[in-house]
Amino acid sequence: MYYMNCFFLYSILGFLFEHVVYFFMGHKGDSGILYGPWTPVYGIGILIIILVSDFIFKNLHSTKLLQTLVIFVAVVVLLTAIELLGGILIEKIFKTTFWDYSNLKFHIGKYIALEISLAWGFISLLVVYFVKPFFDKFILKIPSWITILFMIFFIIDICSTLFFKTKIKDYFFKVFK
Repeated sequence: MYYMNCFFLYSILGFLFEHVVYFFMGHKGDSGILYGPWTPVYGIGILIIILVSDFIFKNLHSTKLLQTLVIFVAVVVLLTAIELLGGILIEKIFKTTFWDYSNLKFHIGKYIALEISLAWGFISLLVVYFVKPFFDKFILKIPSWITILFMIFFIIDICSTLFFKTKIKDYFFKVFK
């Protein structure tokens, strides 16, 4: 349940973070594709950061500096790949573009840019060394019934999103006419 709790907590925090950023930038947009107050890409990203850092801390018996550098590089590569894959999938499935880095100097296509990838690397180090230790105190105390409830709401949200925001509903209504 620990990893599910991490996923939900950081998905919700990512949702709130994007809304605050959008507010201060004067951007009128939504965070993510789902209806609920979560942005799963943040939850997935945090799980990758946690799994990579735990693996490196357990298996790379070296200096803290080398461990930190390996975490940074591994997370930059993995989160950049997730961001690219997420952008492509969202565009293919939902026929929309949620972000476009084409205006950045070191972009590769519209979904990834060196500037953003490096930011993910630095943010991951903040998460590993400061944010995660703080939130772990709370995550470990979450009762399993709350996690299960969140899982049910999340599955309902995914089903609703797929039904109402894609062509699935058109096929559904054709089949049951």
